[in-house]
Amino acid sequence: MSCQWSKTVCDNRRLLVILGPTATGKSQLAIELARRIPAEIISGDSMLVYRGFNIGTAKPPADELREVPHHLLDILEPTAKYSAADFQRDANALIKEVNERGKIPVLVGGTGLYIQSLLEGYKFNAARPNEAYRRELNRLVADFGADALYERLSEIDPTAAAKVDRRNPRRLIRALETAAAGESGGTGGGKLIFDAQVIGLNTRREVLYQRIETRVDQMIAAGLVDEVKKLLADGVPPTAQAMQGIGYKEFYPYLQGRVTLAEATAQIKQNTRRFAKRQMTWFRRMPYIEWLDCAAPTSELADKVSVLIRQKYNWTF
Repeated sequence: MSCQWSKTVCDNRRLLVILGPTATGKSQLAIELARRIPAEIISGDSMLVYRGFNIGTAKPPADELREVPHHLLDILEPTAKYSAADFQRDANALIKEVNERGKIPVLVGGTGLYIQSLLEGYKFNAARPNEAYRRELNRLVADFGADALYERLSEIDPTAAAKVDRRNPRRLIRALETAAAGESGGTGGGKLIFDAQVIGLNTRREVLYQRIETRVDQMIAAGLVDEVKKLLADGVPPTAQAMQGIGYKEFYPYLQGRVTLAEATAQIKQNTRRFAKRQMTWFRRMPYIEWLDCAAPTSELADKVSVLIRQKYNWTF
């Protein structure tokens, strides 16, 4: 496949982003685009960095990984920790490298803090109050209650979550500020530091919820329970950061015989719906997103995004 940039390939700030809540088909769109344009995919998902976490994270299958270069997948052992600052460092280096190869880096994921911190150039320093982030957390607790704060903290820093009073919003907010490593010093006002085309996928709530239901059922059928059993048998502790992800933590009560498989599955679906709501709450503060309805066929979405890329970069391929 040949391509021609309107500028030199040394312009290392070009970037296509595909984001959105869970179960909107982000990975499928990225793969379809990579079949049409010279691209490499960078994961923007906090769970995909861990080895052995495949089914519950909806990690792309092996044939797709062979077809298109993927980055920031399977780079860490399950017991390792990975932060937004780590992601920002790694993704920045990859974006530069992919651009220098004459391809377009496609950042794909749904972890709002990771993606926004990268796109807007947040500085990660010693933890300190950040008014914009604090307002976001206050909106989150107002919309969904303290449990939403606790679930987000559990995803980012399960050790801190185990120590904090989960019913105390003030302490949860402070713990989240600390876990975010002092998110501060970004460009502010939703300004991008990249020459980026940012695409968001979403759809009507009832459609999204049905997609979530179907995805969870497919994960169970594909062997998610056995995946969790193997991780635990291999010595991954339930307190590991990776094991706090939705689709994994809900199986502890089931494996201990305290709930049925149907009850654990229902809990995963409920937690995933809540997670999708929180994702959209985060993404709404990013004004540069161009939203597309993921209910459309993937090929149709790829056609639209391909046109946008051609127009934005005056790029032929």
